[in-house]
Amino acid sequence: RNDTAVYVKFPIVSGAFKDKASIAIWTTTPWTLPANLAIAVDPKEIYVVQEFSRNGSTETLLLAEKLVSQFCANTKFQPAGEPKESFPGSKIDHVVARHPFLDRESTVFTADFVTMDTGTGAVHIAPGHGEDDYLLGRAKGLQILSPVDDHGRFTDEAGLPNLVGKYVFDANADIVNVLREWGMLLGEEIFHHSYPYCWRSKTPIIFRNVEQFFIRIDELRGKALDAIKTVKWIPAWGENRISGTVESRPDWVISRQRSWGVPLPVFYSKDGKAILDAKIIRKLADLVAQRGSNIWFELDDIDLASALGLPEGTTHRNDTIDVWIDSGVSHKAVCALHPELRDPADMYLEATDQHRGWFQSSLMTSVALNNRAPYKTCVTHGFVVDLDGKKISKSGTYDKPIAAGHFVDRHGADLVRLWASSIDYTDDAPFSEEMFTRLGDTYRRIRNTLRILLGNLYNFTPHPTLSPSRGEAGSEPARATNRLAPGRGEDEGEESSGQTLVDRWILERLNDVIADCRSAYEAFEFHRVYHALNHFCAVDLSSLYIDITKDRMYCDAANSPRRRATQTVMHEIFGALCKLLAPVLAFTAEEAWRHSGLGGSVHLQEFPQAGHRQHEASDRIAELLKLRGVIGQAIERARQEKLIGNALEAAVVLHSDSDVTAKIEKEELQEFFILSDLTIHQTDEASATVTKTLYKKCARCWRYRPAVGTSKEHPDLCDRCESVVAANKSRVTHDIAD
Repeated sequence: RNDTAVYVKFPIVSGAFKDKASIAIWTTTPWTLPANLAIAVDPKEIYVVQEFSRNGSTETLLLAEKLVSQFCANTKFQPAGEPKESFPGSKIDHVVARHPFLDRESTVFTADFVTMDTGTGAVHIAPGHGEDDYLLGRAKGLQILSPVDDHGRFTDEAGLPNLVGKYVFDANADIVNVLREWGMLLGEEIFHHSYPYCWRSKTPIIFRNVEQFFIRIDELRGKALDAIKTVKWIPAWGENRISGTVESRPDWVISRQRSWGVPLPVFYSKDGKAILDAKIIRKLADLVAQRGSNIWFELDDIDLASALGLPEGTTHRNDTIDVWIDSGVSHKAVCALHPELRDPADMYLEATDQHRGWFQSSLMTSVALNNRAPYKTCVTHGFVVDLDGKKISKSGTYDKPIAAGHFVDRHGADLVRLWASSIDYTDDAPFSEEMFTRLGDTYRRIRNTLRILLGNLYNFTPHPTLSPSRGEAGSEPARATNRLAPGRGEDEGEESSGQTLVDRWILERLNDVIADCRSAYEAFEFHRVYHALNHFCAVDLSSLYIDITKDRMYCDAANSPRRRATQTVMHEIFGALCKLLAPVLAFTAEEAWRHSGLGGSVHLQEFPQAGHRQHEASDRIAELLKLRGVIGQAIERARQEKLIGNALEAAVVLHSDSDVTAKIEKEELQEFFILSDLTIHQTDEASATVTKTLYKKCARCWRYRPAVGTSKEHPDLCDRCESVVAANKSRVTHDIAD
């Protein structure tokens, strides 16, 4: 803000410099000069008495030595010779000067808040218009003069009849003219500086001393600190932060002089004494409930007193209640008065600045009313900032869209929710629209995973004891015997589940994901949920499980045990995944759930339960993944050398250093490594060699198998695919016959 700053002289009327020099002060608020009662100087800084000249006139002035050059630059005065005297500010303590245009005196006092950044080192003190001024005035027994009314206009106390009733900021120019007429103006300039504004009305604030109402915090402080210890704070540092602010908090000023807000329900008797009566306030509350809070401002003193049965001559004022009282009693006004809600509340959620705001105002009012905290848990989040760290808010100057509706319309509600879950909200969250573009890849990956699972579950009827609605994804799966001829539909009986190692591994991973997500949700750590589910979909499912089992899902007989086992596993995964995603991707999870035919809404389901963590299959898969990496490197070299076109054309000889390969049948290992032709040798060091396989390619599964070309009826199929095709043909023929 730009303001008129003035240099003003106060003639010295006591001590060695009486009638010989003037104290030069500087202020950016000329309108406060009618309230001046003192001058402050730094006790340790050096001050000089110096003669200055300008345009043929001279002035002998007292000011800080460090600021002489700045004073000269701003006023065009020039020093005339050497300083007449120099001394620390303590030497002029209690020296008296005359007010520049009013018939009163200003006493010099030393103070530790005087700085040497700007001005003259001599600060004009108006105890009624500034915190430092007020505290110094109280300490020195000065009158707390504030000649400004509730509307920011000068009163008779200003001592300037021509300015009575004038808005103080509009009167700055008049004050400057008065100084010029009295010969007390040393200089003026337009000064750009920071100035406080009302956050609601965006108008400059006027500091003035007025009577206020307080809550005595010392009466509540001990109980509040005890109540803080009963609350769960997320993150944990919130407890120390709010405890520190409560410990250092002064008395709570609850009255405000603003043009908006809830009225302070205080009346005044004929002699001006405040009337604080609970019965009268209750009557007023009933009247407000009937006619609205504006009656306080709409009715005059007579009508309001009559409506409430108050004595004649009772008056009321326009003070409003601190807005933190408004929000701070929401636990009483909302939670306690509605039986369907809970008091204390389960959780309060707000930004980091609310340890001094809503969290604390709610705590103090609840301790006063109920001797306890109004909440069981307090969750604190940071602010949304741009990539440069600048806070983004609706009241700021950020020039890009910030409304959630803009991003919902453009990207969809679920993507906005996914972004919110992906960040650690306890810290400030960097934000840009480009982030949504990148996050779209994650969303599509999760959505496509659900689509693939649904596609693989076509025509699948789960066993009722394995229904995901029962939350049994973490139960220990039955172990496969692996004695089946893969994919032909042969069954050794009810003892075999058809599950392979990779099926048992993905269920172990699902169990871990369920446990991790439940723990993260309980702790409100949604970014952990995001990372757990994203990794599970992108790596465990898409890159591994779905890719590895693709052959059995597409090429095995529809009723083959290992295909049915995989469908059962996918059914379990799908149900658990939908439920765990539901709080984040609310619409996508519901859409997928309804397509599955499981019935009802996913949002009416309970989270899946996690079983005892087991990692037997995971440990084995970890060994196989290392070998998979060795094979992958060998295949890539063979591709670059043009030996093969893809992995299915390779004849791989694996030298395995893991005993896992000795415990699993070759067919299952070929499926895991996605190979057609695999030979394994147990050795002490892992390695792999690749040549082009001598087998022919199956036209159906694209695997290179020794049986391709041996069948007269289907010479282009492997034995597995031939049996499946034959079974399908037989079934079609049977259906036609029926």
